Amino acid sequence: MRIVIAPDSYKGSLSAFEVANSIARGMLKVFPLAEVLKVPIADGGEGTVEALVTATGGKMIVTEVSGPLNERVEACWGILGDGETAVIEMATASGLTLISKEKRNPLITTTYGTGELIKEALDRGLRKLIIGIGGSATNDGGAGVAQALGVKLLDGQGNELPHGGAALINLAEIDIAGLDKRLQESTIMVACDVDNPLCGERGASAVFGPQKGATPEMVAELDAALQNYQKIACKATGRNIAELPGAGAAGGLGAGLMFFTSAKLRPGVDIVIEATGLSDLVATADLVITGEGCTDFQTAFGKAPVGVAKLANQFGVPVVCLSGSLGQGHHDVLDCGIDALMNIIPCPICLEECMAGVDVFTEEAATRLGMLLKVGMRIEE
Repeated sequence: MRIVIAPDSYKGSLSAFEVANSIARGMLKVFPLAEVLKVPIADGGEGTVEALVTATGGKMIVTEVSGPLNERVEACWGILGDGETAVIEMATASGLTLISKEKRNPLITTTYGTGELIKEALDRGLRKLIIGIGGSATNDGGAGVAQALGVKLLDGQGNELPHGGAALINLAEIDIAGLDKRLQESTIMVACDVDNPLCGERGASAVFGPQKGATPEMVAELDAALQNYQKIACKATGRNIAELPGAGAAGGLGAGLMFFTSAKLRPGVDIVIEATGLSDLVATADLVITGEGCTDFQTAFGKAPVGVAKLANQFGVPVVCLSGSLGQGHHDVLDCGIDALMNIIPCPICLEECMAGVDVFTEEAATRLGMLLKVGMRIEE
């Protein structure tokens, strides 16, 4: 039997690599002679760098950059095993988890640090970049990234704008003469799993702003600022992309990357699957096991387990999703190519106990799964 184990992380408890190891140990207790292939994956959010670096035999790098409130932070990124591709999670430089709740203010947060990571990758000679843009604390339309890469954002008096989304209401001119020329030689793929435009009722400010601390008044202010920004950016770059799906992702970082670089937005799990070579492994598998921290109705929108299932379905390989928990609407994923669902919780238990023992619970759940599969192999339809 050939088993491919391709889970996402159990957010806040186990990395995708650790989940894969736990599932493998449990399955091998039941099928000790099985060939088990572990491919940790992600969908562009938390864990993308680690998943891709681990799967390709690359290396992790730590770079000090500007955080979302201009404080200095240490951001992790990676170089894949090919030695040519950088993988960046914007959340490590400009993410919501870097700011305490009482300090969250999308009027002033910036993506400048993410731009510094891109520049660092270019300085190291890398011309292929994968950028995950989930988990942002920002609503600046990627203006900070542009500034870090040499773009000047000027007000009516010719002064450089301060960082933050609110300042964009005063934007009068964008000077792209200093934009890093190395970007023209680069291929940039952006892991994006939302289809929101930059502005309006479904735009970055209205939909994602409240998650970052925006009041209704702040949402209106930020949306007006982004509308002004997109008008000036369109004039400066000749690119009218504000209405494109994903332009509003990560507080408009999707738009900023498309305005000022050659970036293409793609579903994050598709990028990860391609980079890890998962397709070749699944093609010859007898079983695929995937999973995530919580499987619910959102999973069906294209999160990692569904991306894995769609790939497995192409080859007629059955897929089981083994997750930390099953939330509201989890049955929706059964219409997306996943054949069976299980969670790891063996009995009623408080969250703290579950988090403390998640490694053991995952291994034991995988063993139970293996035993059920073994019984099923003896039953004729």
